[in-house]
Amino acid sequence: MTQTPSPSEIAREVLRIESDALAQMRDALPDSFDAVVALLLKVQGRVIVSGMGKSGHIAHKIAATMASTGTPAQAVHPGEASHGDLGMITGADAVILISNSGETRELADIIAHTRRFAIPLIAITRNVGSALAVQADHLLPLPDAPEACGIGMAPTTSTTCTLALGDALAVALMRLRGFERENFLAFHPGGTLGAQLLQVRAVMHSGAALPIVSEDTDMGETLLEMTAKGFGVAAVVTDGRLAGVITDGDLRRNLASLMDRTAGEIATRDPRTTRPEVLISEALGVMNAAKISALFVVDGDGTLRGLVHIHDVLRTGVV
Repeated sequence: MTQTPSPSEIAREVLRIESDALAQMRDALPDSFDAVVALLLKVQGRVIVSGMGKSGHIAHKIAATMASTGTPAQAVHPGEASHGDLGMITGADAVILISNSGETRELADIIAHTRRFAIPLIAITRNVGSALAVQADHLLPLPDAPEACGIGMAPTTSTTCTLALGDALAVALMRLRGFERENFLAFHPGGTLGAQLLQVRAVMHSGAALPIVSEDTDMGETLLEMTAKGFGVAAVVTDGRLAGVITDGDLRRNLASLMDRTAGEIATRDPRTTRPEVLISEALGVMNAAKISALFVVDGDGTLRGLVHIHDVLRTGVV
């Protein structure tokens, strides 16, 4: 009597089958990969990605990854394409069609459309002799590896390989375009990811909102400035440059003679600061490490540009 494997044994077997297929694809990456990337870099329109069933779900993910990393892309459902959405595919685009068998009949109209209007067609399929592979301008073959489902029918290994191949295309395009963190932020303004990529300049207070005094400002006026601006700190500024900072701690340490002194005499010199281009998450790290609630923002030459408060950082959702 054959013993039924445990769930963890089944999981390890699935992961082994799929990882073996990925390794096979890595070691036998098709020569056409470089040509496909070169083609997609030159596309003036969008990269259209399509597939049916599970391949369609993968198509949506590939298109979304490309779109978020600097390559305009859109997923088109092949069934909807046959009922009017072919108009979404123009002569300025390139098309990636996904079909493990290469014989998915729902793709026929998109294939015909690309041939009629000379739209570049890239095929991702396991069957290199299929109708899709034969019609394509470029073929990205999947490894001839078994599905991991146990009956060899449910798309598992094939969809994993297709997804990984799509990631490889997207990342290659991203790096060759010189797509950087700042570009990524432009496409991800919402949520924690967007917050992590925000720069200090996006949330800092500046101009009239800043609590600024000079070296010779008496502490009575300094206290009024600190109270009016509401940050619990004041910047001592000379010729536009930050010369020191006055905090609540400085006030307590000098309480006995406070009203007889000037801002310059009370200020802490060489305070912790940040720069406008620093990520908010980095500025928060400085504040947490120093147990302070505000950082003045300066340029490379020490010119005061703003102030970032921990409440501003927390409102972004960075933590």
